Order: sequence, then structure tokens, then C-alpha cells
Amino acid sequence: MTGLTFLVIFLLLMTLMAVIPQILKRFHIPSVVAMMLIGIVIGPNALDLIRSLNYLLGRGYPTEQIYVVLDAMGLLGLLFLMALAGMEVNLRILMAEKRAVAWLSVLTFAIPAAAGYAVYMLFEPGDTIGKWVYASLFASHSVGIVFPVMRELNAVRTRFGVAVLASTVITDIASLILLAICIQFKRHEITGQVAGSISIFDRIDPNLLGAWFPILFVTVIVIYIILSMWFIPAVAGRILKRFHPNDDARVTFFLAGVLVVVFIGELIGVSLIVGAFIAGMALVNVKTFHENGRILHKKIEGIGYGFIIPFLFLTIGMKTDLQVVFAAWENTLIVSVTFLGLILSKVTSGWLAMRLSGFSNKKGLCAGLMTVPQLTATLAAAAVALQLKMIGPEFFNAIVFLSIGTTIPVPSLMKLLIIKGKISFDTIEDQTANFYDIPEEDLV
Repeated sequence: MTGLTFLVIFLLLMTLMAVIPQILKRFHIPSVVAMMLIGIVIGPNALDLIRSLNYLLGRGYPTEQIYVVLDAMGLLGLLFLMALAGMEVNLRILMAEKRAVAWLSVLTFAIPAAAGYAVYMLFEPGDTIGKWVYASLFASHSVGIVFPVMRELNAVRTRFGVAVLASTVITDIASLILLAICIQFKRHEITGQVAGSISIFDRIDPNLLGAWFPILFVTVIVIYIILSMWFIPAVAGRILKRFHPNDDARVTFFLAGVLVVVFIGELIGVSLIVGAFIAGMALVNVKTFHENGRILHKKIEGIGYGFIIPFLFLTIGMKTDLQVVFAAWENTLIVSVTFLGLILSKVTSGWLAMRLSGFSNKKGLCAGLMTVPQLTATLAAAAVALQLKMIGPEFFNAIVFLSIGTTIPVPSLMKLLIIKGKISFDTIEDQTANFYDIPEEDLV
């Protein structure tokens, strides 16, 4: 693959990623969904535009090399995405509305997880790991969708907003930990087949510890999280304060810090998406991120969302095969049952949790709808699960369709419910004094 071949293909991809989302935005289609649609259309399962362009250029180099480069870009985008998702976590908000946060966190994790487990068991009753992977995918939320909607509704600084945002963070962490456990057990099933695995748990036979193996693994993960949250901010704070606020070297050290946390996580069998998420949670606690107008934070977001992360969703779209969905009625049924199972479990769990917390039926329904969209973390986890063959292509495609089908209409449906139902978030019972002590910029 010569430089000219890659340059032309790269130029085409960047043009599509810059223009198409702006066009689709007029139809209220999120840019993330637009990126996946681009990948689906130009990918090897549809037009295979990259292979065709490579052939027209007459270079004769394997197209697979180009896809390898794109996969590498997507992997880097995955790291950026999960790190930035972790940076949106503020543990201080968890204490502002304990009861609602507790109910939402437990129910919006347990009920959708049970639904995901049941849906997968319906089609693959003998695949235990696949059941738990699907459970983790169902349990996850989308911070990237929830926060913008809450801000638009001016509900960020309300009891309702605190409960929804905090529970979203908690369930995402819990679902990622569940996925990490599934990955570790899958590695033991395919010992010697996972290229590049450096996990010390790969050398331990789960049968030697029996039921204590998952307990030991979760304990190690908890210790890993605690040490990361304490050690990384202390070290990063000393390093970053030596540089001028505008020095681009700070971004380099940020990425290096993320990679260190991810590497240590890989040593204990924690998936890179979990490690990157924890790194983001730890690094955002450094005071430097909130000084001088949050210059460093904005630079990282600009590089991530403006350049690197789009390649993740582009490659996810390229791995999606529409023919698999419609090739057999069983595959179409998987997509349909996945849709129905997730929406019913999410709405029911959100409504029930808010009712138990003292909120009205309408606000309970709003909370349930807010947890329905499955986007960033869900897609990232699904991509890893597909790579390790923990779920089949038909289930991966179902998750992609689920992301597209829930992300586009649900926010609009929720806004319509608020307008028609005359739901207000500025009443006295919606306010929480403790939350007003937290600067709004710390909520992002």
C-alpha cells in the first residue's frame, strides 16, 4: 500500500465523515449514527467502496491492509471514547440523591440484564458466556445521549437529573465489569487463541478456584479501580502542572497515562474498554483539567470527537452485514426480540425505580425512555464481544440496529411526552440543594 493509495482513500473517508453527518443532522440523526451508516454503505458487506477505489487506482496492493489500518484507527478511537466517557463521571453527584440513584442503578441494571440474558437464551440456550455478554449490553446506558437531553431540558440541576445521570454512570461501570468477567472466562475457553493476551488470570485454571474465581477476579478489579483513582491523579497532577496550559505536550501525557492504565488492566485480564474508562475517571480528578477554561479537556475532546472516535463507528458500520439480518427469518427474529426486550425492560425498570423514589408516573416514564438509547459504550462492548467471538454476527448486527433504532426516535419521543404531558422540572420538589454546590462544568 503506497502513500498515494492511502491518501486518496483517507481523503474520501474524511470527506464523507465531514459532509454526511451535517446533511443527516437536518433530519435529527445523530452524528454517531451517521458514521455507522457511512460504514455500512461503503463497507465490504455493501458497496465495498474501498476495494473498488483501490482497484481503480491500479496499485494492486491488498485491500485487507487498508482495513487493518482502519481497524487500528478504530481501536484508538475506542480508547479515546471510553476515556472521555470516564471523564464525564463525577462521583460527587452520587451522594446528592441517594434513594433515587440507588433504585435506578439497581433496577435499570438488573431488569434489562435479566431481559438480555433471556433473549440470548431463547436463541442460544447452551452459550452461557453469550447470555451474560448480552445481559451486560442490555444493562448499559448512553451517557452521550442522556447528558445533552438533560441539559436541553434544563433538568441537570434537579433531583430527576441527578438520579438519571448518576445511575447512568453506575450501570455503565457495572455492565463493563460484567463484560470484563465474561471476557476472562472466554479467554479460558480459547486458551492459546487470543493473540497478545498478557493476563495473569489466563494462567490460572478457573476450576482450581471453583466459585471463588469470579469473586477473586472482581476483587482484583475493585482494587485496580481504587488504586487507579488514587495514584493516577497524584502522579498526573505533578506532571501536568510543569507544563504551560497551552502546551500540547499535556495531551501526549494524557494519552500516555490512559495507555498505562489500560496496560495494567490487561495484565489482570481487564478489557481495554474498562481500563480506558477507569483512566478517564481517574485523570479527570486532576485539577489541571478544570483550570484555565478547561483547555486540556477541550483539546482532548476536539481530537477525540473531531478525528479519532469517528473511525470507531465507521469500522463498526463496516462490520455490520445487512444480509445476515435478512438472510433467515431467525436472524430477523433476533433483531425484533432484541428491540422489544430492551425497550420494555428499560422503560419498565426506569418507571418502577422513579415511582419507588417518589416521582410521578410521567417522570418515571421519562426516566425509563432516557435509558433506552444504546450508543457509545454498548457499541464498543459489542465490537469487543464480536472480536472475541463471544457473540455471533447476527447478535452483533442486532445490537447495531438497536443503537440506530433507539438513538434516533427516542429523544424526540421523550420531548413530545414532556410537551404533551406538561411535565415540568422546575418545581420545588424537583430541586436538590446539595447538587447546587457542584459547578455545572464539573457535570460534563
